Order: sequence, then structure tokens, then C-alpha cells
Amino acid sequence: MSTDTTKPADWKTYDQFALGIATNRLPATDALAGQTLRLALPGFQLTLQPRAQHTLDWHEDGARGGQGQGDWYEAIEVAPDTFFLDITQASRPSEALTVVLNTRTRRVLAIRCRIIDADEAAGQPRVPQDFWPGTLEGGTATGSAPHATRDLIGLRTWQTYSPNHTYEHTYLSAERYAWQCLVGVQRGHGDVDLASYWKFDDDQYVFTFREFLIPVASVFFFDFANGRSTGKFLGLTGTGAIANNPAGAFMRKASQTFYPPEFGPV
Repeated sequence: MSTDTTKPADWKTYDQFALGIATNRLPATDALAGQTLRLALPGFQLTLQPRAQHTLDWHEDGARGGQGQGDWYEAIEVAPDTFFLDITQASRPSEALTVVLNTRTRRVLAIRCRIIDADEAAGQPRVPQDFWPGTLEGGTATGSAPHATRDLIGLRTWQTYSPNHTYEHTYLSAERYAWQCLVGVQRGHGDVDLASYWKFDDDQYVFTFREFLIPVASVFFFDFANGRSTGKFLGLTGTGAIANNPAGAFMRKASQTFYPPEFGPV
């Protein structure tokens, strides 16, 4: 697999393709401001205290531990009672944390993206991801827990982030997806990258990917009922700066491949 040292000469940097990619994103909300959210996650508890104007206090109990005051966050209500929280922590500058939570079912999925150096990556994507399904404390969780899924395998979608950004996705297997740019500065470019798929609720999925050619990864919440995709990118710009950028799209299903029982993707 190619690494970022063998990318084509005209390959766009993260900041070049990301400019304007949040045009069709849902608006942020202060609906969670003033609340204390205690998340029970595998091996640790994370307490979030959102405030207005994109600031948040947090405390983490567990092997790593840690706390912060006045760190940046953004919350978007991506479906009824369901929020997409993106958080950067000043004490962890090479990381970003995304939390999807439903305040009614009390189900939670937390995803950490972190940038590592090329030597540690050893040919793998430089922005790996960790996934932690959990619950929102203070009540009984209902419905199914977030879980890895094969539901999207074989699906092809069109993602329109702005008048200047349309991408086609094909979800190839439980480990990889393919993309190509139909409209935008990356038009004609495409690749196959590592991907993960989690089912959060009916018609609701968390899709993430990790690119090989440039150091960037993404987390998206898919709401198929309303045709909206809400997400973020964490990566390095062309100058090597860390950037955590929002994104959002109008999403349409294009086609579906069905595999016979005797063979199929991993």
C-alpha cells in the first residue's frame, strides 16, 4: 500500500480539499450547555460539562486519566435526542474526541482520532482510531448497544458537502471503502482506504475512515432517514499543522451490490 511519500505529485493536501467542506453541515447547538454528562466507557469514565460558546470542561477517570477546563467543543443534534459532539483537548494536542450520544436511549459511542509519526505508523495510516461503545449514566439504557456492522457493505452513496464538493463512496468490505471526487479540487482523484462501520440506531450509522496517502482520518454520523451526513476530519495540513475541521453533506444512496451466500467481502 502506498504511503504519503509516494503520493502523486498533484495530490491535494488536507487543507486544500477541506476548504468549504462544512457548507452543508447541520448547525451547532447549545442544547447540552449546563448539563453534566457522565459516560461509562470500557475501562474508564468520562465526564463532560458543556458550556455555551463552544467551551467544555471534562474529567477522565481510568488508566490515562486527565482533565481540562474551557476546551473547545461543538455539539450538533443530528437526529431527535441524538448529538454529535466533537472535542479537542488542549492537553492532548495530537488527538480529537468525537462522542455520539442519545439522551433518550442513553447509548454512547466515543471515537478517538490521534496523529502518530510515520515511524510508529509503519506503513499504516498515520491517524488511527479507537472506538468505545458505552452508556450515559443516570438512567437505564434502552435499545441495542452501538456495534460494529456489515450493513453498509456493497452500498454506494453520493455525498455533497458544498457546491464545490461531491464525492462518491463505495463501502467495499468490513475493513475498506473506495472514494472518488466527482466535483471539487480533487476531481478525478480516488483511492481505497481503511474504514470502520458502527450501527448506532435504526437508519443511523457511524462511518469512519483512515487515509494512507495523507495523514487524515474522519468520523461521520449517517442519518439515512433524512439524508444527512455530519462529521469531522483530523489531520495534518500541507505545512504540518494539526487541524480538526468540520464537515457535513447531503447524502443520497446511489446503488447496492448484493453478494451470494457462497462468497462475499471480508
